[in-house]
Amino acid sequence: MRERAIFAAQLLFTLLVAGFLIIPALLSILAGVTANYFRGIRSGLTLQWVLQVWQLYDDTIFRSLLIAISALAVTLLVGIPAAYGLHLRGDRLSRAVEEIITLPLAIPGLAIALALLLTYGGFGSFRGSWLFILAGHVVFTLPFMVRSVMAVFATTDIRSLDETASSLGASPWRRFLDVIVPNVRPGILAGSLAVVTLSLGEFNLTWMLSTPLTKTLPVGLADSYASMRLEVASAYTLVFFVMIIPLLVAMQIFSGSRSGPMGARR
Repeated sequence: MRERAIFAAQLLFTLLVAGFLIIPALLSILAGVTANYFRGIRSGLTLQWVLQVWQLYDDTIFRSLLIAISALAVTLLVGIPAAYGLHLRGDRLSRAVEEIITLPLAIPGLAIALALLLTYGGFGSFRGSWLFILAGHVVFTLPFMVRSVMAVFATTDIRSLDETASSLGASPWRRFLDVIVPNVRPGILAGSLAVVTLSLGEFNLTWMLSTPLTKTLPVGLADSYASMRLEVASAYTLVFFVMIIPLLVAMQIFSGSRSGPMGARR
């Protein structure tokens, strides 16, 4: 009886917290498909605001996806070998390098953006392109990839696997691709999920690095709230959710389907 009461209390608390977080998002989405927010649903439902958002901000949607995918590609190419090298060395120098890589986590996004502007802002073509925002996103998201992969390295005897493959005549490159990468796949997937979601939702850094021609989803969302009527801004929120939620669900499903069989094999 006591256990049922505790379970019921925990369930009620969870539902209250979930409702507190979800209800505002649902109300914002509802406002985006309401003809007149101040009159509520009585004014009727419409998709005109969503269509207006698509006509005004479709370029920000595709640009955000391009930057997120590019940031993921760069962090994979840089983060996995970096985590592997840092784990193998395991000395003071590698720990110092790891702290430097993770330093952006403790620095506000605006400070990172300012540093990039002071260093590379003089390169006009680079400053005015989406690649400048990509550079900031890579700096901001790389620590998540490195830390996720290193967390899996810490629980796997990578050194023994590497030595065994080497004794069988495998080259360093083949050992890395065929032995190391498959064994740290859960960390790679977790890091990929973090990189993509953070890149799509990052505002502070992106707002400072962007130009009127290189806006992304979060920057466009802020502009819509500042300059458009409430229904348009809410419709932009709806578009943002439609873009990011299926991506999150797909990556979670992919992560679960990949990590389960591998864990069973080990």
